[in-house]
Amino acid sequence: MPLAAVRGRHVLAGDGFVPATVVIEDGRIRAIERSAHPVDGQVLDVPDSAYVLPGVVDSHVHVNEPGRTAWEGFASATLAAALGGATTIVDMPLNSLPPTTTVDHLERKRRAAAGRLAVDVGFWGGAVPDNERELEPLWEAGVLGFKCFLSPSGVEEFPPLDPGQLYAALATLARLGAPMLVHAEDPAVLDVAPTVPSRAYADFLHSRPDAAETTAVHRVLDGARDTGARVHVVHLSSARALDLIADAKAEGLPVTVETCPHYLCFEAGTIPDAAPEFKCCPPIRDAGNRDELWRGLGDGVIDLVVSDHSPTTAEEKGRGDGELQQAWGGISGLQVGFTAVAHEARRRGVGLEQVSRWMSRGPADLVGLTAKGRIAAGADADLVVYDPTVPLEVDAARLAHRNPITAYDGLRFDGSVTHTVVRGRAVDPDHPDHAWGRQLRRPAS
Repeated sequence: MPLAAVRGRHVLAGDGFVPATVVIEDGRIRAIERSAHPVDGQVLDVPDSAYVLPGVVDSHVHVNEPGRTAWEGFASATLAAALGGATTIVDMPLNSLPPTTTVDHLERKRRAAAGRLAVDVGFWGGAVPDNERELEPLWEAGVLGFKCFLSPSGVEEFPPLDPGQLYAALATLARLGAPMLVHAEDPAVLDVAPTVPSRAYADFLHSRPDAAETTAVHRVLDGARDTGARVHVVHLSSARALDLIADAKAEGLPVTVETCPHYLCFEAGTIPDAAPEFKCCPPIRDAGNRDELWRGLGDGVIDLVVSDHSPTTAEEKGRGDGELQQAWGGISGLQVGFTAVAHEARRRGVGLEQVSRWMSRGPADLVGLTAKGRIAAGADADLVVYDPTVPLEVDAARLAHRNPITAYDGLRFDGSVTHTVVRGRAVDPDHPDHAWGRQLRRPAS
């Protein structure tokens, strides 16, 4: 349903909430007017209890199409995103087949996405061994940056970079001005960590120690220092890396960092054994670590919060019948991540305006989408309405994700997303056609 305006008592315009009418024209915000401003056309009047925020920008989503569409797909992922308040996602270069490591593979992905998007979608390229010559063509073809692993990714078609390959790729991206997203776990540390077949979460946690992250982050920061490349540490789990990152930022290195809702909302002591829906790499750590991650966000050491939605089938999640080393590692949380973080933030006395900066403006700025993640004249009319008085009880079977598996199943949150607006169009989950999303490309240099 196309809208002419969204009107509310609490609209996040600038740094704070104000009563306002957000006037929409041709999918963009034409103006932000007083709340009584007259508007011709369809107006969404939100309840006084609700908050109007910029649409969430989730820059870390594994859509898995083409090739592993049984795990997820563009239609299911983007509808889940929309229902959870995300109006833009950026698709990771794995675990699709083929991975997005060449221009040809990128075009295959774009064809798979055509006509299937409920929200706007951009694409990351992949940096793997032997594709250094593909990086510049991918950048010119419109990817928003690149992703690499320093340890095995879990899929053989996307191998990790060794230190020399990482340095070479960073040098190329520094010349292009492209960011490098890094899965920062050190393979040498992982190789000597105690890894035993076990259904106990504590045993899995011991197999992915903090040192794997801190050692890898050291390497990434050294690479940024030596080459001048922009680096972004994805899904930071270990708070022990925060001092390293804070020092690097104080030094002036071009580094940004993300963490994820599951690291902010769960803690190892309450995770049941033989529950692979909680398995991810790097892992969910203890309660004290969780508190330190929240402090890192508050201090500005961590820049943004994204889902790292990494779904798979029940068969892959259930490999080993609860033996966690065998199960696929990844959290499915695209549809509930924003609500989960808003709930936990409220419990900690953190305002929605700050949550929005971490989950909308921050990711938009990372990928250079200046028309996203903000409510301002000229920006895309991407909006989410969140009502802290409308509770959400998560039922995995009712989520739009392709597979009904999530660590959030059965949880109850105080608030929920009640409306999502994508470039001026209100998302109707019962409408048979959700194919209004656009494919986003980096502007040609």
